[in-house]
Amino acid sequence: MNLIRHRNPSELGLRREMDDLFDRFFGNWPFRAGTTNGEHWPALDIGEDGGNLVVKAELPGLKADEVEINVMGDVLTISGEKKDEKENQSENLFYRERRYGSFRRTVQLPANVDADHVEARFADGVLTVSLPKDQKSMPRKIAVKS
Repeated sequence: MNLIRHRNPSELGLRREMDDLFDRFFGNWPFRAGTTNGEHWPALDIGEDGGNLVVKAELPGLKADEVEINVMGDVLTISGEKKDEKENQSENLFYRERRYGSFRRTVQLPANVDADHVEARFADGVLTVSLPKDQKSMPRKIAVKS
């Protein structure tokens, strides 16, 4: 028999408040650079278009030369750094959600890719990486002999 543990609603509220407190305090530290409030950053979409895998990453506020892409086998790494704006020193912030600092996002792709023919475009804050599948990982039609 499995026991079901019921939590007191006040325990959940306290837990949520403590999580929020730690997120606010440790939010910009380097060891939390890959996540924001438990979510991975940058946000990715991974799909397939013909013989290519297509990865789209939201990178608002960055320029193409601030992003680095590495591919090895079936692993894609997108990294870079978003620098803090220091233009208006007299501005007093009351709340800050925009994220600054270095990031590194590594994902395992559903197939090996041909790293020599990977293409990347950056427009309007969206990085689009087109990764041709390695011919060895492409589906093949196998003739059945009788």
